Amino acid sequence: MTSRLRSHALYQRAAQVIPGGVNSPVRSWKGVGGEPFFVVRGQGSRVWDADGNVYIDYVCSWGPLILGHAHPRVVEAVAHALSRGTSFGMPTEAEVALAEAICQAIPSVEMVRLVNSGTEATMSALRLARTVTGRPKVIKFAGGYHGHADAFLVRAGSGALTLGVPDSAGVPPSVAQDTLVAPYNDLERVEHLFSAFPEEIAGVIVEPVAGNMGVVLPKPGFLEGLRSLTRRYGALLIFDEVITGFRLCYGGAQNLFNVQPDITCLGKIIGGGLPVGAYGGPREVMSQVAPLGPMYQAGTLSGNPLAVSAGLATLEVLREPGTYQRLDALGARLEEGLREAAAEVEVPLVVNRIGSMLSLFFTTEPVENWEG
Repeated sequence: MTSRLRSHALYQRAAQVIPGGVNSPVRSWKGVGGEPFFVVRGQGSRVWDADGNVYIDYVCSWGPLILGHAHPRVVEAVAHALSRGTSFGMPTEAEVALAEAICQAIPSVEMVRLVNSGTEATMSALRLARTVTGRPKVIKFAGGYHGHADAFLVRAGSGALTLGVPDSAGVPPSVAQDTLVAPYNDLERVEHLFSAFPEEIAGVIVEPVAGNMGVVLPKPGFLEGLRSLTRRYGALLIFDEVITGFRLCYGGAQNLFNVQPDITCLGKIIGGGLPVGAYGGPREVMSQVAPLGPMYQAGTLSGNPLAVSAGLATLEVLREPGTYQRLDALGARLEEGLREAAAEVEVPLVVNRIGSMLSLFFTTEPVENWEG
C-alpha cells in the first residue's frame, strides 16, 4: 500500500466547496473513521485511487455495477449513444426499449415511468399510492431506506443509520406524522397499524429483501402477509426493488418470492452505472400518472439516452444463460470464506446472504430486523 497523499489533498479541497467533502454522506467514512480515497478509474472488479493504490471493489457503486467496472458492452453502448447526442428533452427509441424490457421481465409491471434516481422512483410511488387511494399515510419499516424524500426519513437506514441520524432535520412534523413505522418481518405490528388507521393508510413500502440495514431476508410468509393485509384494507403494496431489482434474478425479488406488488420501484442496475430510476405497475394504476391522469411528475433528463443505453446493455448481459448461477456461486464462495476466517480467529459472526447480496454481523444471534 502506497500513501494516500493525493486523496488527502483532494479531500481537503473538496471540503472547502462540498458539504463534508462528499456528494453523498455514505462516502464520507464517518461511520468507520478515516478519510475517503478518491477513485480515478475502475476495471472489472477493481478500482484505482489517486495515489495508485488498487482495491478489490465489493461495493460496485452501491449496486449498479453488477457487471463490474467498464464492462465492454456497456462502454460500447454508451459510446454509441454519446456520438448521437447527450440529451434531447424528447422521446427516443432506447427509452421505449428499456421500458419494454422492464415490463417483459416483471409480471406486475404493465407500464413504467423512467426517472433519474431511486429516490425519485419511491417519492413518485408514494404520491401515486395516495392518488389511487385518496389516503395520506404510509407504512415503512424501521431501518428501511427509500431515498431522501421527507416522508421516508423516519427511522431510515443507509447513511441515516451509519451517521447516527435516523431522522433528518428539515422534515416537518406534519409530514413525519403520516409515516407509520413497524419492525421488518413483524406482520402483527403491521396489522396493528392497519387496525388503528383502517381508512387512512395509502400503502406499505418495503424492500422485499432488506438491504439498507444490512441484508435481512424476509421470513417465510412475511411478504405474502403484507400482500394479504394491503388487499384487505384497500391499500397498495409498494416494493422498493432499487437494490433487489435484477440483482437476485432476472426481474426482481417479486419473481423469486412469487409475490406481486401494486407498484414497483427500480434503480441502480437498470441504469448500468448511469443515473436511472423507474416506477411501474398495472395499467390501471399507472394511468393515474400525467399526462394520462391527475398525478403530476416530470423530469428534464428522465429517459436520458446515455443512461438507458447503459441499462439496456446491462440487462442484455444479465439475460444470458448461467449469469445468476455464477453470481450465486460467487456469493456462496465469499460467504464460506468469511465464515472460515471468523472461525479461525474465534469471532462471532452471522452471515445473511441471498444470491449476490451479503452482509456480515458480529453476533451469534439471528438478524431478522433493525432491532436484531
